Amino acid sequence: MNNEQLSYPIGRFSPPTRIDTAIINTWIATIEEAPQRYEQAVAGMTDTQLDTPYRADGWTVRQVVHHVADSHMNSYIRFHWALTEPNPTIKAYDEKSWAALSYQKKVPVSISLQLLENLHKRWAILLRALSPEELEKTFVHPETGKINVLKEVVGLYAWHSEHHLHHILRLKERMGW
Repeated sequence: MNNEQLSYPIGRFSPPTRIDTAIINTWIATIEEAPQRYEQAVAGMTDTQLDTPYRADGWTVRQVVHHVADSHMNSYIRFHWALTEPNPTIKAYDEKSWAALSYQKKVPVSISLQLLENLHKRWAILLRALSPEELEKTFVHPETGKINVLKEVVGLYAWHSEHHLHHILRLKERMGW
């Protein structure tokens, strides 16, 4: 496997040209189901396995789980900003630095899994309640200057859920765990 396949096991996110209600509902279901899928993926893993990087110079399984919780909390908040302010510039964060924080090595993955379970339940309720007009609301990412439309961001985070889940699943497959 080459580095691109290890880094992007399901490919890079590419939104469809037309996003309809059926696609959004599929993405919401993916987000809603993600916590249970992560829990299943790491069930029974030892600390040594959790501290194994999914690729050379990549994050460990533990860091991946904590990153998904950190990232999805940020996204949930970004949705609220976009829904309550006109095209806000959101606060970016340095995900690599967050993943490298030393305390994270001591945090059991079960804590981030519990956080994800409740966060995703609430996020799915929010997403299902959005009107077509609300799904057109936007925010600006300060690092890229890109205007992000909420309906597309739903797809990005469904992809993000699967992207990191497959880092774990492919590692387990390669290692025979």
